[in-house]
Amino acid sequence: MMKLTSLAAAIAVTSMLTACGGGSSSSSTDADDAQATAVINVANVSKVLETNADIALATYSDAVDTAIELQTALQTFRENPTEENFVAAKTAWLVAREPYGQTEVYRFRLSPIDSTDYSSEDGPEGDINAWPLGEALIDYVQTNDTDFGTDQVGVTANAAGINGGGALTAAGAEDQSNNIIGNTSIDISADLLANTATADDEHDVIAGYHAIEFLLWGQDLNNDGETTDGTDRDEAVKANTATNYAEGGDRPLSDLAEGYSETDTYDSSNLSNRRHKFMEMAVQKLIDDLTTVRDGWAEGASYRTAFTTISTEDEAKQKLAEILTGMGTLSEGELAGERMQIAFSSNSQEDEHSCFSDNTHRDIWLDAEGVSNSYYGEYAGYDSTLDGTDDATARAVSGYGIDDYLADAGLTELASDMEAALTTTQTAYVAIDTLARAGTPFDVQIIEATSSEPAYDAIKALNAQSSVIADVAEALEIDAEVIDGDATECNTEDPTAEC
Repeated sequence: MMKLTSLAAAIAVTSMLTACGGGSSSSSTDADDAQATAVINVANVSKVLETNADIALATYSDAVDTAIELQTALQTFRENPTEENFVAAKTAWLVAREPYGQTEVYRFRLSPIDSTDYSSEDGPEGDINAWPLGEALIDYVQTNDTDFGTDQVGVTANAAGINGGGALTAAGAEDQSNNIIGNTSIDISADLLANTATADDEHDVIAGYHAIEFLLWGQDLNNDGETTDGTDRDEAVKANTATNYAEGGDRPLSDLAEGYSETDTYDSSNLSNRRHKFMEMAVQKLIDDLTTVRDGWAEGASYRTAFTTISTEDEAKQKLAEILTGMGTLSEGELAGERMQIAFSSNSQEDEHSCFSDNTHRDIWLDAEGVSNSYYGEYAGYDSTLDGTDDATARAVSGYGIDDYLADAGLTELASDMEAALTTTQTAYVAIDTLARAGTPFDVQIIEATSSEPAYDAIKALNAQSSVIADVAEALEIDAEVIDGDATECNTEDPTAEC
C-alpha cells in the first residue's frame, strides 16, 4: 500500500511540474503530460514480450537438447549396462533438469506448456513434469505407515491394467506383480505412457522426468535398506558419497544389468529389460512433448505471434498480465505452497519434488531463477557440469525486461522493491542449495520444520515476492489477479502451517 501511495503521489507531482512549466504550446503540454503519466507504453510492452518469448524459446530449446542427451546416455547404458554408464545416465538426467526448471515460469498462462490453442488447459505439462509420481504403479517400492503409506504411494486407479484398473494399498504395492515392470503381460509402449495425460490422481502418473528419475535412482531409503519413518531420514542413502550434488536413492545396478540392443533383442519377460524399455519410451515421449512446447515459441509460430502482437493498451495489459501471472503464481502458489510448504510443514518426503535423486534444491533454485529471468529479461544459460554455474551459454538472452519497463515508466521505487524481493528469495534458495551440496538434502532439511530453516525463509520470501508482483500489476493498472488463489491451499505467510 505504501508503495502504491508513493507511486500515485509521484505521478501527481510529475503532472503538476509539467503543467507548471512554461514555453510550450497547450497541445504539446497535453501530449507531454500524457506521456509522463502513462503507465502503459505499447512500444515498450512489445519489447518486453519479444524478450520474454526469446527467453522461452532459448530455455525450451536447451530443455529439448538436454533431453536428447539424456536419451543418448540411456541408450548407451541400455546397450552396455556398466556402472560407469549408469552414473552417466543419472548425470544426464540432472543436467536435463537445469534448463527445464527455468521454463516453469511459463506455466499458468495458457502458453504452449499448459495449452495447445491459447484457451484450453490441455497442454502436455502433466506428461512432462507431473508430481508426485505413481512409482508404486511402475516398479517395486517399500512402504511404511508414515513416509510411504497408502495415502502417498497407494494406487487409486490406473489405466495400465493392474488389479483390473483398480486401486492398490501400500501393502499391495510391495508385490512386484502389481506394477508395470513386474506384470510381464503388460506391453510397455508409448500408448501405455500416454495414459498419464488422463490420470485422475498423481499416484497414477507414469511419464515424464520423474518416471525416469525413479527408474534410475529408486526410492531414497535408509542406509540399512529399510524405509525411513520420517524421523531418521538423515541416515538415508543420500549425499554422503557424492562430490558435488546429492545422490538420493540407491537402486542397484543389478536392477538394470541386462540391457538390449539391435543384436541383443528386447525380452519382455526380463525385468531389467522392461526397466530399460520403460525409460526408452519415457524419454522419447519427453522429447516429443518438449519439442511441441518449444516449437510454439519459435519465430512465426501461431502462439508466439498471438502473444507478441499487440496494438492497444488493453492488449498490452493482457499480455503483461500473462507474464506476471506466471511469475506470481509460480512464486506463491506452486513453488512456495505446493512444492515447498506441503513437504516442509508435514515433513513429507513423498511430497519433495525430486525425492528419488535428492535434487529438490535445484528444482527450487531453478524455478525461482525463472521468475527473475522474466523480470530482468535475462537468461544466462544452464549448468552443464552441476557445479552451480551456468556454463552452457550459447542461447543466452539479454533483452528488455520488466525492470527496464518500470524504469522507463518512472516506477523506480516499485522496481527497487521488486529487486529487493528477488534478492531476498535468492539468498534463501542459495542457502538451501549450499546445505544440500554439503550433504544435507532438502528432505533432511525439512525434518525439523522451524523458522530457523532456510526452507522457511524461502517460503516467506516467495510469498513476499508474489505480493510485490501483484503491486506491479496494480501499478500498471492491470485489472486481473496475477496470483491464482486456487494454486495452493497453503497459507504461505506461515510456512509451518499444514496445508
